[in-house]
Amino acid sequence: MSKKIENLTPQQIVHELDKYIIGQKDAKRNVAIALRNRWRRMNATAEMVSEIIPNNILMIGTTGVGKTEIARRLAKIADAPFIKVEASKFTEVGYVGRDCESMVRDLVEQSVSMVKLAKKEEVKAKALDAVEDMLLDILIPPVKDQKDTGFVPTEVKKEVEDHTETLLNEKTREAFRVKLKNGELDHRKVEIDVQGNGMPNIGVMGGPIDDMSMMNIQEMIGGMMPKRGKKRKLTIAEARKILLEEEASKLIDMDEVKEEAIWKAENLGIIFIDEIDKIANASGKSGGADVSREGVQRDLLPIVEGSSVNTKHGTVKTDHILFVAAGAFHVSKPSDLIPELQGRFPIRVELESLTEDNFYQILKAPKNALTKQYEAMLEAEGVILTFDDEALRELARIAFQANSDVENIGARRLQTVMSHLLNEIMFDVPDKIGTGSKILITKVLVEERLSGLVKNRDLSQYIL
Repeated sequence: MSKKIENLTPQQIVHELDKYIIGQKDAKRNVAIALRNRWRRMNATAEMVSEIIPNNILMIGTTGVGKTEIARRLAKIADAPFIKVEASKFTEVGYVGRDCESMVRDLVEQSVSMVKLAKKEEVKAKALDAVEDMLLDILIPPVKDQKDTGFVPTEVKKEVEDHTETLLNEKTREAFRVKLKNGELDHRKVEIDVQGNGMPNIGVMGGPIDDMSMMNIQEMIGGMMPKRGKKRKLTIAEARKILLEEEASKLIDMDEVKEEAIWKAENLGIIFIDEIDKIANASGKSGGADVSREGVQRDLLPIVEGSSVNTKHGTVKTDHILFVAAGAFHVSKPSDLIPELQGRFPIRVELESLTEDNFYQILKAPKNALTKQYEAMLEAEGVILTFDDEALRELARIAFQANSDVENIGARRLQTVMSHLLNEIMFDVPDKIGTGSKILITKVLVEERLSGLVKNRDLSQYIL
């Protein structure tokens, strides 16, 4: 477990989440406790470490209130492998489609990628030195040592010349090495060998085959095929990236990566299961498609309870993976899930619908607020965009009204409202609105461009 997680108390975790997510106090508190409990488990007595199981969370709330964002930001804070899956994409065993175990395999793949990236950063300096030597060998080939078998007077002069040439070559190489480091030669083109696996595309005739089995077959056949290099002419900047990737991969011990990745997935992994209400039998009805829905729940149960799943990197135990499920539950209720699955999500959090004031705070406070995103995009064009406080309040009012009158899609409504407000400006920059311009968005401008949109309900269904 990283020191970063150890030092974060539940209150500090909530404080970090507050930087990106407005409101939803109960949900933040519960995920913060769940994250801190992981550190508590690992620091418990040896006999209790395997006994303490995570308190999985069921989030109930309409779309756009922050369910996914809370789980995603939590994983970022914890530096944990995280995947989001949709329960409606899975099918019962025996049907064509994705089986529930594939979510664990996806989590392991994510974990391997994270560990591999971290390991590559550790060896980056060493790999960069090796890449520089390779590029120097292409630009200034080293002089081969020419050793004489005897010291006869007539060959002394040649030996001195060879020594002088070697010294000159070394000085030239060092001068070019400095230029390489400073990026002065990045535009020059060189020819390099790029590794390829020489594996043709493989298709399988016959019955259905899942993605993991297909990947395993391709990997097995790829391992038997000889590796083939291909010569490519690239700029030094492009060649450096490719060679650095290859050299870093050579310096990494993949067995160590897999071992660490499996540990990380088992102990830190977070699986976010969205649309879990779609696999619930509404009001206890059964028959038709509902039979398959209940089948998916029963396939999901052993994974959430704790089982061993085979992946191409090794066997993964799911006992201590944190599962966060979410759904709107408009038609069905959490009680419509099978009792065994309900019991595996003991923490239930109902997320509140967003208010007009929430919308105002979402536009203003978060680090990644939409207003800040648009300001950053136009700043790239040399245009300064600013929003008046009254304009933000008007935007919040219009978005809230649209959600009330048409359909409540939560904070996603703000994206549509902002897009409609700024589309004309985004189109005119930089042709009509040049570099150095300043644009102030006022309440009057917002009213002019958006006030008519929510008046006609039929029209607003298409525009907003």
